[in-house]
Amino acid sequence: MNSSAAVQNRHEFVLYFDVTNGNPNGDPDAGNLPRLDPETNCGLVTDVALKRKVRNYVALARPDMPGHEIYMSEGATLNNQHKKAWSAVLPDVTKADELKKLPKEEAKSRELTRWMCANFWDIRAFGAVMTTGVNAGQVRGPVQFSFARSVEQILPLEIAITRMAATTEADAEAKGGRTMGRKHIVPYGLYRAHGYVSAPLASHAVKGTGFSTADLELLWEALCNMFDHDRSAARGEMSTRKLIVFRHASALGNAQAQSLFDRVKTFRVYQGSRHEIGSPATGNWPVARKWEDYEVTIDRDGLPETVEIIEPH
Repeated sequence: MNSSAAVQNRHEFVLYFDVTNGNPNGDPDAGNLPRLDPETNCGLVTDVALKRKVRNYVALARPDMPGHEIYMSEGATLNNQHKKAWSAVLPDVTKADELKKLPKEEAKSRELTRWMCANFWDIRAFGAVMTTGVNAGQVRGPVQFSFARSVEQILPLEIAITRMAATTEADAEAKGGRTMGRKHIVPYGLYRAHGYVSAPLASHAVKGTGFSTADLELLWEALCNMFDHDRSAARGEMSTRKLIVFRHASALGNAQAQSLFDRVKTFRVYQGSRHEIGSPATGNWPVARKWEDYEVTIDRDGLPETVEIIEPH
């Protein structure tokens, strides 16, 4: 089990990552095209997609460490996950009708939910609704992400590809063994996401999850390294480029989150010149095709002394 203390300080963070010749998050309702804001043509990556990559990294980095199972794992049956808590806390309760409802005794009910939090890292981090047939309660997670949005417009491309093999004998005869396919890519896009860590929602004192300081360090590690273990032909090259963390001195926080996010600015750079994203550029600027075409700055002037800026690597 994870024995370190629950997180005591509020945190916000800004995450920059990029994609080269890949699809960072396909939309199944649009033929798996890269997700797009149709009004601005900026690319989108959902919070769910980012959490998936964090979960996958934790599963790889802590495969046999107690307290680091992944609740929302590929192929998992959620009711079977819930049954583990009942077997550990109330082993005598086995009837399906009894498993559908939490115990009337609040202490036992909370013990079931706490067991799930203690054993599943992603429940401690992101929370979960565990009421699907076998009831283990529900808990709100202290860690939340926004959608990631590209800092500039992207141009999704549809690329034709060929396969030197056929699916069926009929295809082989009709097409000479060669079949065609399509894939969608973004030539280059730099994305920015915001995230939040609530100390009160981590504390057991307010029915939190017990998300600990060690869990928080693992979160930073995952955000910095998650794309290195998520390679696929569809996603091209994806990399975390910068992680900026604002650590408050208190649990409730010492500044508004948005005022801190506004301190982080993105600039386009070209031949010694730069302009802030969103402001008009002078001259003929080429489209961005690499991380070095951007510069990220942090305005530290007037930052409250009770807020610390951390840049994990």
